[in-house]
Amino acid sequence: MALRAFTRASRSKLLPLLSSVSRLHSHATSFGFKEVREEEKSQMVGNVFSNVASSYDLMNDLMSGGLHRLWKDRLVEELNPFPGMKHLDVAGGTGDVAFRVLDSIKHKALLNASKDYLLEETKIYVCDINPKMLDVGKKRALERGLGGDTSLIWVEGDAESLKFEDNSMDGYTIAFGIRNVTHIEKALAEAYRYDYYSFSIIPAVGELVAGDRESYQYLVESIRRFPSQDKFASMIAEAGFQKVEYENLIGGVVAVHSGMKI
Repeated sequence: MALRAFTRASRSKLLPLLSSVSRLHSHATSFGFKEVREEEKSQMVGNVFSNVASSYDLMNDLMSGGLHRLWKDRLVEELNPFPGMKHLDVAGGTGDVAFRVLDSIKHKALLNASKDYLLEETKIYVCDINPKMLDVGKKRALERGLGGDTSLIWVEGDAESLKFEDNSMDGYTIAFGIRNVTHIEKALAEAYRYDYYSFSIIPAVGELVAGDRESYQYLVESIRRFPSQDKFASMIAEAGFQKVEYENLIGGVVAVHSGMKI
């Protein structure tokens, strides 16, 4: 698994990136270890997550021995949320990252009473292409007493084609979902387009447990097919982020990537 974090940069490399992305259409792409048509992948991935939605966070606990919680804590620490922030968490339907972002913001507002009023302006958009994953997140929000919290906004959307205005967010995160997009480059270009303050990604590297064997087998294979730290850092730089670097954690099982958006 790897954590990725970034801050604001120029847009000079965005158009060349989009041009390279356009050449990928109508070609074969990976679905785990299989090669499938690009137009088929999103539906196949959707089927996987419809099958595992109710047990997805439990699966993460089992696959990582609970360490994914610490990795996500580190992700949010790197993000450094603040009261009044407008944040976009992509492929985050279960709310696991979004809840951490909101908790961090509320804690900071509590420590600094002068910023308490900014809590009303805080907006955390939880975006996921799969409505069943969003349903799980909404249920978890209710269980946490956040059902009526107007800071949390649940949005069905595609990481490769987001429906928000440019530079409309202070932060952007995407966790394990980065490995499930058809075009990683296009998802990074979208992140670059929306991000204003900070950008973080955490793709998985490691073993998953079997339950729904076929669905989880895809997840295992997609992890192993994900680019290396160096390759992914290069892809991030090609999206326009500057001063991209990474720090390996747990012997490279987790890596924290960072860069600047100036």
